[in-house]
Amino acid sequence: MKHGSNRDDVIAAIQHWLTRAVIGLNLCPFAKSVHVKGQIRYVVSEARAVEDVVVELSQELRLLQESDPETVETTLFITPDAFADFDDYNDALFLAERLLDEMGLAGDLQIASFHPHYRFEGTEPDDIDNYTNRAPYPVFHLLREASIDRAVDAFPDAADIYERNIETLRRLGHDGFSAWMKNKS
Repeated sequence: MKHGSNRDDVIAAIQHWLTRAVIGLNLCPFAKSVHVKGQIRYVVSEARAVEDVVVELSQELRLLQESDPETVETTLFITPDAFADFDDYNDALFLAERLLDEMGLAGDLQIASFHPHYRFEGTEPDDIDNYTNRAPYPVFHLLREASIDRAVDAFPDAADIYERNIETLRRLGHDGFSAWMKNKS
């Protein structure tokens, strides 16, 4: 692990981000339930090469597909030693999406993306909008399509989540977001 961090430190940083940003700012109204129920699997990869990450990712996709959703509803596959560069991460995300197809899992599972330097197309690197998908480490979030469908059915304005998240972050601004994230609660 880079920066002298270990697996527990990486997971702690991701859990802090999840509870403060994702759940605390309600960036994903579906995250709290699986977090509270302990249905999130945290996997810290030690892989550095894209080929190794793809092998591990294929194992995790299969494990998620075969797991009881009451036990493992979703997986956060964290790659602290790979993809420091966002463009490299995006290339790996393309391979991960292709892997879903090759494994015959497209339609059953999907991958959401988070990265410390996440940047939406058409934005500047420091735009606050990008912070909706910024995590302390590169993360491939493995989700079940059926869970997404249930969540969207339960949340009638699901299509508005993205816009609401950007509004929330714009209201906070960089300083407000930074202060929010420093809080340890």
